[in-house]
Amino acid sequence: MKRIVVKLGTGILARPGGRSLDTAQFQRLVHEFAALVSAGHSVIVVSSGAVTAGVSALGLKARPTDLPGKQACASVGQPLLIREFDRNLSRHGLNAAQLLVTHDDIDSRKRRANARTTLDRLLAAGTVIPIFNENDSVAVEELNFGDNDRLSAEVAILVEADLLIICTSADGVLDAARRRVPLIRDIDSAFGLVLPEKGANSVGGMAAKLTAVKIAVTGGIETCIIDGRRPEGVLDAAHGRDVGTRFPATGKRRPRPAPAA
Repeated sequence: MKRIVVKLGTGILARPGGRSLDTAQFQRLVHEFAALVSAGHSVIVVSSGAVTAGVSALGLKARPTDLPGKQACASVGQPLLIREFDRNLSRHGLNAAQLLVTHDDIDSRKRRANARTTLDRLLAAGTVIPIFNENDSVAVEELNFGDNDRLSAEVAILVEADLLIICTSADGVLDAARRRVPLIRDIDSAFGLVLPEKGANSVGGMAAKLTAVKIAVTGGIETCIIDGRRPEGVLDAAHGRDVGTRFPATGKRRPRPAPAA
């Protein structure tokens, strides 16, 4: 019975052009989440995509480049994003729980403890998938830097996850010959393989994802970077199959307490 955190970037949830959400993607990914829950695992999602949803709702021709514009889109788009998750989860008898946080929330001992208590109660229900996003109305790290990459690692550590799966537009980490590297034990060596390119709809890039990986594996959490548009990709990663790039944990993860009888 694993706790699995799945990070979904903007490029994974957006249609080509980045002006609206890809509803087919939500349907496929939620189907995989439901399969994991049905097998007894807990799934926690860290999702970007609120700005993209807001672009469509506001009828804009392109994603804003200025910070106030991005924040306005995120404010409008966040309810639409969670509605899309909830609409698809309900088909599997599941519910979405929205958690908007900032990095200050994670860093604060009191707020971190409150969030953990809430999460434990949600996961104990067995029918809820918590969905995290940065609170873009008051925080701007996702909008300016990492597309929720770092947040996904912080959430994985918060919930004492067994596995973090980062879904991106690349088939894991690629070497100089553009071949997938299936396993990387030395996370620092991976930064030498990073190319400056990133997906058209992505905010971060592979360097931001590797930074998140380093936080997670140092905290004792095995991590995978996979192609988020690969069918069954999340399931394959969760079951330890050869998909994307896998990073074994290097630190010790604090064992979760056994559930109350």
